[in-house]
Amino acid sequence: MELIKPGINIDFVGKSKLAFLISGLLILATFISLFVHGGPNYGIDFAGGILVQVRFKEPTDPASIRKALKPVGMSDAVIQDFGNKGNEFLIRAEKKGLKLEGLSDRIRQVLAKAYPKGYEVRRVEMVGPKVGKDLRRKALLAIFYALLMIAVYISGRFEQKWGLAAVMAAVLVGVTLLVQGIIGGGSITPLIIIALVVTLLACWVLRLRYALGAIVALIHDVIITVGVFSLLNKEFTLATVAALLTIIGYSLNDTIIVFDRIRENLKKGGKLPLAKVINDAVNQTLSRTILTSGTTLVVLVSLYLLGGGVIEDFAFALLVGVVVGTYSSIYVASPILLALPEGKPGLAKKIVPPPKKAAPQPAPAPQAAGQAPKVSKAKAAAAKQRKKKSKKRNKKRR
Repeated sequence: MELIKPGINIDFVGKSKLAFLISGLLILATFISLFVHGGPNYGIDFAGGILVQVRFKEPTDPASIRKALKPVGMSDAVIQDFGNKGNEFLIRAEKKGLKLEGLSDRIRQVLAKAYPKGYEVRRVEMVGPKVGKDLRRKALLAIFYALLMIAVYISGRFEQKWGLAAVMAAVLVGVTLLVQGIIGGGSITPLIIIALVVTLLACWVLRLRYALGAIVALIHDVIITVGVFSLLNKEFTLATVAALLTIIGYSLNDTIIVFDRIRENLKKGGKLPLAKVINDAVNQTLSRTILTSGTTLVVLVSLYLLGGGVIEDFAFALLVGVVVGTYSSIYVASPILLALPEGKPGLAKKIVPPPKKAAPQPAPAPQAAGQAPKVSKAKAAAAKQRKKKSKKRNKKRR
């Protein structure tokens, strides 16, 4: 099945500068939003605290619930409407001084007094601040090591440099552990930034061009997805981290398809400019990209609309990630190959042009029948001199 007819020729590379500008503005908006909000809006999983999901038999409002929870010290809890009927709510409390032991039972007691007609506690989650901090560190490290292993795989898969890729991985793991030991129990964000910068520099120095393109595209996808969550002030939870790891895998799959076609086209027509090869590869895989992304988006929209509040943020993160990942495979990962030294990836062999042939000499003009061939004046004079010398020799002999 092909939605796009073969032979289409869209100049994707020609629009790469505009795409880089758009991506730069989105990344800048992400950093500004994170700075304004003081970082991501961490959920209970990372910030610690308590989360209670309650369904009441009759509709109520957050003010009444907050008043009912005042005896247990949760009068300042964040209460969010979780359903469409006004009878189901999420109650979040992130107070560090809140005693979590027996809190679930105390909440049930105060709610039973305030709502005698009935209620149902559907979910209770309690996470200590130390556990939340540890989970946050492990989530960031999981994302980083996923990117690192992807760089190793791409280097071996497309450039046949498994040895260099293994050396790079070992060095980066060592640098990561060293920086982690220096930072200690502090923030892990500087560690991730330093490790990613070292990863990109290593790909550049070792000429791992395909790996560099893939890593830049994946970092681009993760940053923009986190930025959308920050702009909309959505919670960053373990489900969101799972969605980010899923996005990394999905975007990488699409990037590999395009890279594989670029490599095949370089082998077939090495004389073509790399920009032309990239355009041909993207156009040849465009139908497959649209079909794959389109069917995935249909499923994700269904999950987002019908899956309920439990997986709403997960489905939303995947929606954003699939769109951004498809865009980056076309406009970010492939054009990065053009920005590297030597122009072409390592698989593109240099073609030596054949030596120029000497221009053929013009053929002599045809002579008429019985006509003596034309002789130049110099040749005629030399012939006369030879005749005179031969006559003198003959006279002497006589």
